[in-house]
Amino acid sequence: MARLVILGAGVAGHTAASFAAKWLGNEHEVVMVTPNAKWNWIPSNIWVGVGAMSKEDVTFDLAPVYAKTKVIYKQAKAVSLNPDGSQTIDKSFVTIEYTGQGKEGESEELEYDYIINATGPKLNFGATPGLGEGTVMGEHTVSVCTADHAIHAAHELDICIEKMKSGSRQKFLIGTGHGMCTCQGAAFEYIFNIEHKLREEGVRDMADMIWISNESFLGDFGMGGLHFKMGGFITSSKVFAESLYAERGMDWIIGAHVNKVEKGMVTYESLDGSIDTQDFDFAMLIPPFAGVGMKAYGKDGSDITDSVFAPNGMMKVDADYTKTSYADWEPSDWPKTLQSPAYKNIFAAGIAFAPPHPISKPMKSPNGTPITPTPPRTGMPSAMMGKAVVSSIVDMMTGKTTEPTHTSCMAEMGAACVASSGKGLLSGTAAAMTVFPIVPDFKKYPGTGRDINGTTGEIGLAAHWVKHLLHHAFIWKAKLKPGWTLIPE
Repeated sequence: MARLVILGAGVAGHTAASFAAKWLGNEHEVVMVTPNAKWNWIPSNIWVGVGAMSKEDVTFDLAPVYAKTKVIYKQAKAVSLNPDGSQTIDKSFVTIEYTGQGKEGESEELEYDYIINATGPKLNFGATPGLGEGTVMGEHTVSVCTADHAIHAAHELDICIEKMKSGSRQKFLIGTGHGMCTCQGAAFEYIFNIEHKLREEGVRDMADMIWISNESFLGDFGMGGLHFKMGGFITSSKVFAESLYAERGMDWIIGAHVNKVEKGMVTYESLDGSIDTQDFDFAMLIPPFAGVGMKAYGKDGSDITDSVFAPNGMMKVDADYTKTSYADWEPSDWPKTLQSPAYKNIFAAGIAFAPPHPISKPMKSPNGTPITPTPPRTGMPSAMMGKAVVSSIVDMMTGKTTEPTHTSCMAEMGAACVASSGKGLLSGTAAAMTVFPIVPDFKKYPGTGRDINGTTGEIGLAAHWVKHLLHHAFIWKAKLKPGWTLIPE
């Protein structure tokens, strides 16, 4: 009997655990290690953040789900890897520290035959002084990165709405809180959902709304922008985004690295090197992501972290990390199997793998400050990676092969995204987009870098219904209810 250990029960990890349990049955062990007691459908946190959904609508307890699949569930965080074992343990193992199940603070050395790092990101609020942690104890901003953060954001939003109803004008600043942020999409959805709520509350005329982002142009989205078919025409995400912001009466600040947050004010550096400030009454700024901080040790106890993890703490996989020039970047730089080059029994999926470089063209200010979105890897791509990685591992565990049999390359896969711009069964809207491939290939698709027949966009009420349907469908799937395998990743 072999053991597969999965670190992290986010989209990638939970997908991997679900399929591993189904395909391996009782012949092998599947162990889930995650510090969280609940699963969170993160794309719907933006609705929690405006009071349109509750925490219970977007989360559920993990233990009962894993109990019915025979996945061994350990509420713990991974601290370090010993891929070659140690002087006292001959087998590969991961050291974990319990965060629940009545074992808080206890450590365990968990042996494995195969391991998937799907730990997701560390929300690196500390990279920007004053950004806080998006909680009641946070300093000056709110967050929608977790369900609890979003509850706090909704509370602070309600306070602002009451002030507006009392005649006090409010300024909202939404976007990214650092020059190397990703996840512009969550902030994009949140600013439009706030705008929608303010209109419903009858106070939109009392609000100034400002988007601030590290994108060099609106609609970059960390993917270098895109051209897509919309309404029978081909348009760019830049034109689309600018039109949408202008239509809703929003201002924008782009190419911005927020380097300090104080009460009611941010200081930011622009791509031209200038330093400016922007005041606010309510701010939601996405923090940059980093790896969770796992260490790696050799058999003799030596620190081998640099051979397993990139400097940002994310795991090295079968990508080409040698190219430093934008002119030299190729789609082939991106990983396919997501297997560690150093250890064949280690894989990574979702945000936990280290990308070889940004997708957007790298930008720096004259002061040398990087101001470039890092690559998005959440949602559908994470789920596809989780399934592909575990497919390879199952084949290896069952003796069918000694090498990965499945690939999941962002330069070869497409993705669909439905971005809410206001929740409401009759008044809501959303932008539905498909993109293929995620990483552009300008040799294969000259001019646009993507297949224009596979890259489309629409906005309207119907897209909102799709977004709402997907919320319920993916939670049904994550709970492993009847027919869950029929719902695509």
